[in-house]
Amino acid sequence: MIIRKNGQTNLIRMLQLADEVFGIKQDPTQISVDSNVRERLLKIHPATLSEKRNKDGHISWTLIFPTTKKLMNDFIKGKISEKKLLLKTPIGINYDSIYLCSALVLPEFRGKGIAKKMIYNSIKAIRKQHSVASLFYWEFSLLGKRLANSIAKKCKLPLLKKNK
Repeated sequence: MIIRKNGQTNLIRMLQLADEVFGIKQDPTQISVDSNVRERLLKIHPATLSEKRNKDGHISWTLIFPTTKKLMNDFIKGKISEKKLLLKTPIGINYDSIYLCSALVLPEFRGKGIAKKMIYNSIKAIRKQHSVASLFYWEFSLLGKRLANSIAKKCKLPLLKKNK
């Protein structure tokens, strides 16, 4: 059984939520996850993409990825786009920064710590192999800001921010 809200499946709702929050269709410099992007992310680290489903379908997606401090700083300063950040991140090196790219949770499942747990587990997996010294994010919403700060506190890592 698939939850339908106003006749829409969870998957359709998740895709609409992504567009509403991030406006990907209007900004070609942002990462839009397709099969090539997914393949690259998984080469960088298998814990970059997470999803949570229940018996009715998707309820949450998260995307984070490790990169270098230099690329992090270039992104935060606006020297490179989000897409360039991903494309310039080398594969097979020791990463020292993690980009908290996105977290989406259907409204009826928010406030339960789902995204926080997913991202924390991804960071934990990445830190087993890499010397991560900082986290960074691009602020799109107050909820995103709160989530990023909460994760940084839990991980005991400094958090840097790129403004929208």
